[in-house]
Amino acid sequence: MINRILIRMKVVQLLYSYLLTRNDFHIAQPFEKDTRDNRFAYETYLSVLKLILELSGYQRVGDSGIMRQTLSSERTDKLATTLAKSLAQDAELRDAIVKHSDQLIDFSDQIKDVYQDIIASTVYKDFSKKRKKDLEAEVNLWTVIIDTILAKNDKLVSQSRKSDEFTLSGFNSGIELVKSTIEAFNDNRTSVANAKVALETSLDKAYELYHLLLLLPVEITKIQAQRIEAAKAKYMPTSEDLNPNTRFIDNSFVQLVRDSREMEEYLKSHPVSLESDYFNVKRMLEDVIASDTYKQYMEAPTTDRAADCELWRKLMKNVILPSDALAEMLESSSVYWNDDLEIMGTFALKTIRQAASSVGELSLLPKFKDHDDEEFGALLFTDTISNRETYRSYIDRFIDAKQWDSDRLAFMDIVIMMVAISELLNFPAIPIPVTLNEYIEIANSYSTPRSGQFVNGMLYSIINYLKSEGKLLKD
Repeated sequence: MINRILIRMKVVQLLYSYLLTRNDFHIAQPFEKDTRDNRFAYETYLSVLKLILELSGYQRVGDSGIMRQTLSSERTDKLATTLAKSLAQDAELRDAIVKHSDQLIDFSDQIKDVYQDIIASTVYKDFSKKRKKDLEAEVNLWTVIIDTILAKNDKLVSQSRKSDEFTLSGFNSGIELVKSTIEAFNDNRTSVANAKVALETSLDKAYELYHLLLLLPVEITKIQAQRIEAAKAKYMPTSEDLNPNTRFIDNSFVQLVRDSREMEEYLKSHPVSLESDYFNVKRMLEDVIASDTYKQYMEAPTTDRAADCELWRKLMKNVILPSDALAEMLESSSVYWNDDLEIMGTFALKTIRQAASSVGELSLLPKFKDHDDEEFGALLFTDTISNRETYRSYIDRFIDAKQWDSDRLAFMDIVIMMVAISELLNFPAIPIPVTLNEYIEIANSYSTPRSGQFVNGMLYSIINYLKSEGKLLKD
């Protein structure tokens, strides 16, 4: 079973990787080669991006370069796409507009006419009819608008010609740069979907590991059975070879796994094979045979289902899970499994313990406890990405500049706290102490030696603030 402890860890790990490498837009930098064409290309590039924001109802506020939507504008309703909103929030573009504001082309007198051209265009009418206006449709809309309207509008071109730096080559290059930035947005945004798929895959692999651990006793006893048969066939076998003690290979728990219909159904759609790991499984067998647990089991007067299950519970806990052979096998098989081993090992042990006290077939644990757990990871992941700027602002509010430089904080700490804030705000059934303890533990395990204490203090302050603002209502 995949529990929320493991899901939280997976979400933090994947968000860390995603946020560390993400950039919604690839905002171009000024050309290294300082030519008139290049200077005007960059001037056109920033000016047209700013024009797109203004067409979408965004206006610059003060000297900060921050773009805010003017709610009274008609353009707010018509062209306020997700793409435009993301472009308005891009800090890199904001800084570039501020830095180069004196060189930008002023298209303010042309905005109204250009806006009317867009709204009257076939591409916009087709877009407005779509029931599902997804990101790909938005990118296609703006790419066509740039190509067929902005690049060819006589008034925009005429206004551009007023610049002392104007060159037709530079203008065309700037337009192409704008298109590249818009088109790349779609590629980068798909990384969110890819990260969500990676989260799902990671959870699938954790459940696969659970099944693999339960299959290990089957594979280990299979090798021992082969050894016994080989000993019978050797030249001049001993009496012990011909009449071996088969208690180990006849173990009833192993037979339960072999006969499990639930295991059979899982393996039909998720084939798990240990054939390529023969030598590591063989090493585990050697460790099992050398253990006191094995010796005591083989010497006991009798055995039963409970004793057979107890053998494998002890072997799994004390011999197999800590073994170097298992670690090597997992490391070579899946990038996920070493991180999953502790929790999945716990659930494998739970399954063996339940088998000892039950009757009938082996009952495997479900992938998730319930629907809420199944949805938990995706919701936590998506919400944290969608509200990352807001959650980061909560964190920055309580950073003591005398003790901590916010730009030098361990990024893993930031990610852990953002995910924790998302959980605090969006999962009312989870008590605050549970959330606090889980993310402090993750910080202790995955970040710096001081992270647990730091995350604890920060989250405590953030919780009090959110309560005072009426944003966090649970105790």
